Amino acid sequence: MPGGITIVEGGVAELDPVMRVMEDSFDPAYGEAWTAAQCAGLMPMPGVWLTLARDGDEVLGFALGRIVLKEAELLLLAVRRDGQRQGIGQMLLDRFMLVATTRGADRLHLEVRDGNPAIKLYSKAGFSEVGRRRNYYTGRDGQIYDALTLTRAATF
Repeated sequence: MPGGITIVEGGVAELDPVMRVMEDSFDPAYGEAWTAAQCAGLMPMPGVWLTLARDGDEVLGFALGRIVLKEAELLLLAVRRDGQRQGIGQMLLDRFMLVATTRGADRLHLEVRDGNPAIKLYSKAGFSEVGRRRNYYTGRDGQIYDALTLTRAATF
């Protein structure tokens, strides 16, 4: 586990650093990043939570999740490029799963672009593919990408 990194709950007040992380971590070629308006509109809704990875005052990554009834969805997970492959994504995913379970989820879901390196992280955590949305993402160059739907039980 990276030294000095803390995992804390966040809120709408952290929207600016969340957007900086998203702009840094999501390659614009794939069209996956959300806008500030999309995040701000969702974050105050019931069942939605934001988790931050911090090094002091600096936000290195975040996870945005929501629960509806007994199903939780990982909406976004991002780590700044200079913090990737250092265990921060795993820490955020672990916290998402813990919070979801604590809030009563029995299933965990997420969607990810086919070919995204994060698929390895999700597979290692027990997520498996249950569906595919053909032609879901359109990159800036006009190339089309599928979205994979992954799921797992919320038990550890």
